Amino acid sequence: MNAFPVISADLSPWLLKQWLCCCWSSLSGSTFGIKLEGNGYTDILIAINPVVPENPLLIERIKEMVSNASSVLFTATEDKFYFEEITILVPPNWSQGDYGRTKTETYEKANIIINEENRAYGDQPYTLQYGQCGSESRYIHLTSKFMLDDELIKLYGPRGKVLVHEWAHLRWGVYDEHDDSQPFYKGAHSDIQATRCSLQLYGEIVNRINHTNCTHIDPNTKIYTQDCVFLPDSEQWEIVASLMSYPSLHKVTTFCSKKTHNSEAPNAQNRMCDNRDVMDVIFTSSVDAKANVQPLKGPCPAPRFTVMQRGQRVVCLVLDVSGSMRGSRILQQQQAASLFLTTIVEESSYVGIVTFTNDATTLKPLTVIHGEESRTQLVRYLPIEATGGTDICKGLKKGFEELRKDNGNTMGDEIILLTDGESELDCASEVKESGAIVNSIALGPSANKELKMMSEISGKARYSRWFRVQCIHLI
Repeated sequence: MNAFPVISADLSPWLLKQWLCCCWSSLSGSTFGIKLEGNGYTDILIAINPVVPENPLLIERIKEMVSNASSVLFTATEDKFYFEEITILVPPNWSQGDYGRTKTETYEKANIIINEENRAYGDQPYTLQYGQCGSESRYIHLTSKFMLDDELIKLYGPRGKVLVHEWAHLRWGVYDEHDDSQPFYKGAHSDIQATRCSLQLYGEIVNRINHTNCTHIDPNTKIYTQDCVFLPDSEQWEIVASLMSYPSLHKVTTFCSKKTHNSEAPNAQNRMCDNRDVMDVIFTSSVDAKANVQPLKGPCPAPRFTVMQRGQRVVCLVLDVSGSMRGSRILQQQQAASLFLTTIVEESSYVGIVTFTNDATTLKPLTVIHGEESRTQLVRYLPIEATGGTDICKGLKKGFEELRKDNGNTMGDEIILLTDGESELDCASEVKESGAIVNSIALGPSANKELKMMSEISGKARYSRWFRVQCIHLI
């Protein structure tokens, strides 16, 4: 797939806004930060949302969940994968612990987030999953109540097994093998089957409310009516698949393989993955398919945890107002920056605005985000005119100058660079030494390729990931 998604300038405002939302989401991070080193996953970031009340027990529960999940994952993948290194990011407003300070770790880049309940899902764990079968997803969402209230284990299953279920969505792009919208179907022999994997998983058809025996058949579909549900037998001993179907069952410890996969079930896994089993997707189509990982002998090592805390977010928008930005590009820049200021950047962050042509100017020094009025005031400073030459490095240096004004350095601060990219770039070493995170949105097809090259350079330096550039094209 093209490394630079392209969007036409003549899209409707609504479609443009939807695309920009995706754009900012991609700048916030993705599972691509996770590394597989040998058999172990490293650089996993678990972040707690600032709205979650401070509770040291939550950190211990996270460690316990991941440790248990690592053993489950190891078994489910035939002794090949486990969790090795995990960073837990606590909010800036937590004050009871002695935490390390972050460099580039931010809540927006987390692979797993701990938040309050979602309006649509309640306390149900879920993964923000999009893309094709085998594609990595955005993040796993767990609630603080799910982590702290043991009563929810009865509803969703052990936390470690639930995490492995969601990890399979996140990392490998596989899908659920049950289906609440189509819980039953007519099997190959015209018998009614519950949507599940594997077919050897047995249980009862019961009323969804009182769990009494249910025999209601819809005369049109010839399958059970919506008041009937499949209740698997939690005491069955011989069935071990599948974690994508019923991870809550005690004896379910593996994913469906070629031997156990139910290819006729009308579930998301079959729809999205051409009726392929989960293990096939993991080892032939996922991001880990080419790793050629061999099983480990003996138990997997225990995960290693680092608990860190981020200071206040400090961001500078560095906006290109050169002549080549006239017309639709300056409008798109304004729309993207407005969306960031009004919707994306969190409360209590510091935001500044810098513009550049062949020189650079500060339009708005660092300003704390505190309510809607402060956001509106910042939007009013966004430029609407474009003229002159282009010197991206001048803009970046002015941005660093503004970032230093809060504490004297730029370590861990952010620049969001919006430009058509039509400029020489001779400041890569300065940007890298700054310790800042630089995200770049290229508004045009002729952006300097060094914007992408800088990202590739930073990606190779495992212990020097202070300089990070992500490039997205708008034309």
